[in-house]
Amino acid sequence: MKNSEKVVRHSLAVRLVHWLVAISGLLLIFTGMGELPMYKRYNLVKLPGLGWAGDFELNLILHYGTAVVFGAAVCFHLVYHLRRRELAAWPQKGDFRESLSIIKALLSGGEEPPHGKFLAEQRLAYAATGAVSLLLLLTGLLKSYKNLGAIVIDPSILQVVTVLHTVGTMVFMLLIIAHVGAFALRANWPLLPTMLTGAVNRDYARRRHRKWRI
Repeated sequence: MKNSEKVVRHSLAVRLVHWLVAISGLLLIFTGMGELPMYKRYNLVKLPGLGWAGDFELNLILHYGTAVVFGAAVCFHLVYHLRRRELAAWPQKGDFRESLSIIKALLSGGEEPPHGKFLAEQRLAYAATGAVSLLLLLTGLLKSYKNLGAIVIDPSILQVVTVLHTVGTMVFMLLIIAHVGAFALRANWPLLPTMLTGAVNRDYARRRHRKWRI
C-alpha cells in the first residue's frame, strides 16, 4: 500500500506484536524484581499506586500471566514471518562490519553505506533480542514447573537455570535501553513514528534505504 508521500514499513500485525512484546517485557521485568524484597526495602511501595508492588504472590501471578502473553506474542511473530518468508530483519553476512561503518559515519558525519529495509545493527539487535527472549521463556518455564511441583530439578541445574534467567533479564534490559537510545540519533528520528503509524516518508526511505524495494 503506497502513495506519493508515504510507504508502509510495518503492518498492523507487526506493530501489535511489537507493543505486546515491549509492554509485556517491561512488566515481566518489573514483576520479576517484585519477587525480591527490593520494592519494600527501597520504599517503592510508598509511591502513589504502587502499594501492590510489595505483594510477592500478586507479583508472581502477574509474572506468570504476563509471561503467557509474552510467549504467545513471540511465537506468533516467528510463525507469522516464517510462513510469509519475511526475513528482512534476520542477520546477514557482514552485518558486524557494516554496523561499524554506520556508527563511524553517524559520529563523523560521513556517508552511510546503502541500507535495505533494516539497518545492519537493527538486524543484529533483532537476533540478540530474539535469542534472549527464547532463553528467558525456556528458563522461565523450567522455574515455573519447579514452583508448581510438576517436576523435580537437581539443585545444581536449577542454580544454572536461575543464573541464566537473571543474566538474560539484565541483557534484555540493556537491549531495551539500546533500542530506545538509538532514537537519540537524528538520522533515526523518521523511523520513530513507524511503530505507531506503520508508514515512513518515501523520500527518506529512498535516500537512506536504497536497497529496500519499495
